[in-house]
Amino acid sequence: MSERRTITEGYAAHIAEIQGRWEAALEAEGFEAALIHAGSMQTSFLDDYEYPFRCNPHLLWWAPLLRHHDSALLVRPGRRPKLFYYQPDDYWYLPPEDPDSWWADHFDVVMANDPDAWLQAGTNERTAYIGDAPCLAEHVAETRLNPQRLVNRIHLERTRKTPYEIACIAEAARLAAIAHTAAAQGFREGLSEYEIHQRYCMSIGLVDAELPYNNIVALNEHSSVLHYQARDQQLPGKIHSFLIDAGATAHGYASDITRSYAAQPGDFADMIEVMDEMQKLLCTAVVAGLDYRELHLHTHLQIAGILKDFDIIRPAAEEAVASGLSSVFYPHGLGHFLGLQTHDVAGLIADADGTMIPRPEGHPFLRLTRVLEAGNVLTIEPGFYFIEPLLRKWRETGDASAINWDRVEALAPSGGIRVEDNVVVTDGEPLNLTREAFAAL
Repeated sequence: MSERRTITEGYAAHIAEIQGRWEAALEAEGFEAALIHAGSMQTSFLDDYEYPFRCNPHLLWWAPLLRHHDSALLVRPGRRPKLFYYQPDDYWYLPPEDPDSWWADHFDVVMANDPDAWLQAGTNERTAYIGDAPCLAEHVAETRLNPQRLVNRIHLERTRKTPYEIACIAEAARLAAIAHTAAAQGFREGLSEYEIHQRYCMSIGLVDAELPYNNIVALNEHSSVLHYQARDQQLPGKIHSFLIDAGATAHGYASDITRSYAAQPGDFADMIEVMDEMQKLLCTAVVAGLDYRELHLHTHLQIAGILKDFDIIRPAAEEAVASGLSSVFYPHGLGHFLGLQTHDVAGLIADADGTMIPRPEGHPFLRLTRVLEAGNVLTIEPGFYFIEPLLRKWRETGDASAINWDRVEALAPSGGIRVEDNVVVTDGEPLNLTREAFAAL
């Protein structure tokens, strides 16, 4: 059975499920309908350059309208959703193709060559409007535009993925595994960051605008820059390491995978192996009922233990975490929700009021603080790095003797290590989509 058929077979049940979720959310907030706008093209200041379009994820939740700006969907309880499918008569740009029947058959589709066709939707004062297109602000009262409690309810609903959504993320993981394998081969062949990135994209037929986020393709010390954005076309004089944080998309759903490599055997290669084993164990802990904050804090102990074992720090793991020393090497959070957005919604809120679930003290960058539920999809991405500004600050303001600076100097040219998988929370054992995808190659 093809991957596409496996995904689309669950689409009808997905539509029925989210129709019910939207109906419940609308009723709870006193609305009779919702008009979800895809968004409009944006032009750069004083230029005619248009930024790559990203569809409103609330519309993508319903249908894979990836590049269909100015389309809109009317959602009403007890009625088929009505889609205003924008397909202009245009000769400057290629207009969208006719909608595919596998998803379009679940909507009342109105073909429109006017970007304002959604104004004919027959809405009333109890219709909520969701989106950020300027046209919405021009025509809709502020109280009905992105009402926060309704948006929060939908965000919370999106955290529990349907089987269709999980199948899409699994397909995105399959594609990313192919591309990661091609990138790793490019690293072994001695390609530059730029060339590795091109190899990655070409291996799965995606261009940059179709990636879920900007690929992090880092050689040597560049891997200590957490969101390294450059892609050098020149190779460094000596290659020590390679880190790639890159994903793919399927019907709008993202994968987000990181792997680290050493150029030669030695301590850094050994640390990657230890980190990989530790990360796999963390993934097995992703179960319904787990407070994700506890797993994040546990990870700090694990990483501090690795740093101690490799003689990079001198205090015991517990002391290193308590003093904040572990955060010098591991400053980011363990992971985040994953779905239509790489950093998917509602990772930090508890209810429709948007009540924040606090991060642990001293951990300001954790993106997920909730108790996990079946249907959640999230990343597990521990790492440690030799980040010069953080090390310098510790040396100036902390206990400098807690760090073995000779070891840091020897290992810093390799930058850092991160290992990241995408994991589904189930009612039983977690499902590691990333490891399954690599194993199937």
